[in-house]
Amino acid sequence: MNEPLPWASFVGAKEATIKTVIRWGLNHGVPRVALRLAARKGDLQGRITVEASNGNDLTGLFDEIRAHGPLAPTGIGHVTTRHAAVREVLGSDAFHATRPRYGDGVLGKIADWASTDVLHPVQPPSLLVTEPPDHTRYRKLVTRVFTVRAVEQLRHRTQEIAEQLLDGLDPRDPVDLIETYCGLLPVTVISEILGVPQEDRAKVLAFGAAAAPSLDLGLSWRVFRSVETTLTSFDAWLSHHIDTLRANPGNNLLSQLISARDEGIGLTERELKSTAGLVLAAGFETTVNLLGNGISLLARNPDQLEVLRARPELWANTVDEVLRYDPPVLLTGRMCMRDTEILGVPVRRGQLVATVLAGANRDPEVFADPHRFDVARDNARDHVSFGAGRHYCLGAALARMEGEIGLRAMFRRFPDLRLEQGAGRRPTRILRGFERLPVSLTASGDQREARTR
Repeated sequence: MNEPLPWASFVGAKEATIKTVIRWGLNHGVPRVALRLAARKGDLQGRITVEASNGNDLTGLFDEIRAHGPLAPTGIGHVTTRHAAVREVLGSDAFHATRPRYGDGVLGKIADWASTDVLHPVQPPSLLVTEPPDHTRYRKLVTRVFTVRAVEQLRHRTQEIAEQLLDGLDPRDPVDLIETYCGLLPVTVISEILGVPQEDRAKVLAFGAAAAPSLDLGLSWRVFRSVETTLTSFDAWLSHHIDTLRANPGNNLLSQLISARDEGIGLTERELKSTAGLVLAAGFETTVNLLGNGISLLARNPDQLEVLRARPELWANTVDEVLRYDPPVLLTGRMCMRDTEILGVPVRRGQLVATVLAGANRDPEVFADPHRFDVARDNARDHVSFGAGRHYCLGAALARMEGEIGLRAMFRRFPDLRLEQGAGRRPTRILRGFERLPVSLTASGDQREARTR
């Protein structure tokens, strides 16, 4: 038998550990220290990163960044909370959706040596960081499932799922809505779209929650190791799921993608896995935040619930106001690929521009009284929470539909819902939402009596 020698196994394990340490150091350890030092010196990119990681209210910082003009300078480029600048950067072909690269020198060679084959949402061939022509090819294969018309055909089924989940809630006891409703509704919908069996959905939801920090820069060693372990497990699960559907295809998007790939139409095996994995994770992760943020906002603003009871036609607009006021994604970055200008401000090749979506949504030049939550706001839909340009969110129509049904069904069934102590925001920086949202679903006796007076 040709079993590996113990020394060979030791060397292989040692090499794997060294590679892991290098990946963390280059992508998180060094940026983590640099951003913290920059924040102490007042750098706006450092400050927004550090303050977001600490869970601070960023409203004042949004205004401070905006006061610097269309683009505020940072140590690595620019940051903006101007609505017009965000839209222009995201729509310009002078900017690419990518993280900084290490070049062809020694650092680049070390980074290549330490890289891993495990799929990652911010590494190619992910849709999040690829550009045309590959991005066009990937997106074309999945776009038809997420058109407004296709999503409307899912409306009845989404309503059924929401009602079934609400049937399962005991109104006599406090309940964490993230665990029992906000997570389960979108993961069930996207799982049906991608042919994920019911017995695997809790596992997929857990994968998504554990891998959410993968979008962040500057992770601690502990969180980084947890994310890499989760992504490895998700990669293995996804491979098995694809093999199962290849053997027994169904009437779902992933079976269609597999068929297209096997017919040589557009995707390699790795591209197939990356696209399927991203659609699956993105299909529920941000919607969990949308539902949780929306329930919290409406419960804390009973006057807005009264508006909705009088004008139920505003529920769709309410979803856009939730997206504007407390969006599921804080910011996104773009790398400048050639010297250019944004609203008269020069941007040099190689500079990073952080477009703060949540800040652009509070731009007073676009939104009157921007720090007020108003379900009747006439231009709520002008938010940039889904991005802009060629990377505009593929699932925007699906998220809007799920948000409308999910929020309306919740408050129709439990109009006296109130928040309880113990709510906690997610520790992630890019994704914004609740990790826990405990509520009581029915009013107390005193509240019911007061309401009938």
